[in-house]
Amino acid sequence: MELIQQYSPLLYGILSVLALLLVLCLIRAVIGPRIADRLVAVNMMGTLVMVIIALLAVVKDQGYLLDICLIYAMISFLAVVVLTRIYTGVYREAKENENRKGGTHDANS
Repeated sequence: MELIQQYSPLLYGILSVLALLLVLCLIRAVIGPRIADRLVAVNMMGTLVMVIIALLAVVKDQGYLLDICLIYAMISFLAVVVLTRIYTGVYREAKENENRKGGTHDANS
C-alpha cells in the first residue's frame, strides 16, 4: 500500500492523460467521417474506460472495481458486436437498393 501512495501522483497523471484520450475518442466518434471510424472510436473508448477503472481499483485499493471492470468489458464487447451487425445490415440493404436501381442483379445474393 505504501508503494501505491508513493506513485499516487504518477497514477493520477496517467488517469488525466487517459481522460484526455477518452475525450479525443469521443470527438472522433462524433465527427466520423465514416461508420467504421465511429465503431473503432467507440471500441477504443470502451477499452480506455476499462483501463481507467482498473487504475482506480489499484489507486483506491478497492477490489470491487475490478468486478465492475470485467462487467463493463463484456457490455462493451457486446455493444461493439451489435453496432457492427447493425452497420452490416444497413450496408447490405443499401447495396441491394443500389443493385435494384441500377438494374443489375448480383449472382452472389
